[in-house]
Amino acid sequence: MPRILLDNDTGIDDAIALVYLAAQPEVSFEAISCTPGNVSADDVARNNLGLLRLCGREEVPVFLGATQPLEAELTTTPETHGPQGIGHAQVHSSGSISDGYAPEVWAELARANPGELDAICTAPLTNFALALRIEPRLPELLRSLTIMGGAFFHPGNTTPLTEWNIHSDPHAAHEVFAAYEAYGGLPEEKLPLVCGLETTERYELMPEEAATWAIDAGNPQALDPHGRGTELLKVLDDALRFYFEFHEEYGYGYMAHVHDFFASAAAIGDATYEAVTTNIDVVTSDGPAYGATVADLRNLLGRRPSARLVTSNDPDQGFSRLRSSIVDLARRVDRISS
Repeated sequence: MPRILLDNDTGIDDAIALVYLAAQPEVSFEAISCTPGNVSADDVARNNLGLLRLCGREEVPVFLGATQPLEAELTTTPETHGPQGIGHAQVHSSGSISDGYAPEVWAELARANPGELDAICTAPLTNFALALRIEPRLPELLRSLTIMGGAFFHPGNTTPLTEWNIHSDPHAAHEVFAAYEAYGGLPEEKLPLVCGLETTERYELMPEEAATWAIDAGNPQALDPHGRGTELLKVLDDALRFYFEFHEEYGYGYMAHVHDFFASAAAIGDATYEAVTTNIDVVTSDGPAYGATVADLRNLLGRRPSARLVTSNDPDQGFSRLRSSIVDLARRVDRISS
């Protein structure tokens, strides 16, 4: 049973990833931490709590950590994800943020459960870098780490060379990869699995695919119009409509890249991919390459590996799994009053 530490900045594609993970009965959330990025950390927490309610996972603890990047100024993305992070959708929850500082909570959980926890970071790496400062043994203590971030042999989506999560806090990303490079003797499977734009932008969710979720969930028996299943599907529809509109406005067409879903599915062994072991570094000096990720695939620098970089994947397989997961979840929570 995967035991997950999730750090996100919810975010429409983060929301899809969270709902997908919550749909897996075998997945246990040990903690969700909120990193500022797409929206402020407080907005991330609100979105996480509301989505967990819709998924019937109110028991999952949600923690706040950093409120700013390590050194950079916080920049949010209302043009991409809407003013509150989930597009045209709104969520509400009677739950509350758990007591505790997210980086300390991650460190404590890893110490208490060595080799058992899978960390997934679909946000800037601020909280994870701070957790490493508290517990430098995290590379050894965690069972795995999966990161959505970086652009290696692909145009950036923030600057010509950079991907949003890494560009938002390149100093944190630099610290994380440096920590794994410095940690000698790690087995390959403990190196971070890095899902960059090369592979996440292959996950192009089309509106006709998303429309099948409600159709399939309502067959053969219609959902309760006042149940959580109906509310969940409406939230996803309203969020994705904004995301489709954003991608169309910026020249991609009426579709959406669901970066964080692929990374999350890969993290729990639910998406097929191939990866290569390499050294990854992040540019933190000012200039046009600020925030760029550099993978030394030929080992020209002779440095120790710090990551496993995903090089190929199978979106058709992934979307089939996403559809069945959301349909099953909507049916399961259907009779819970919204």
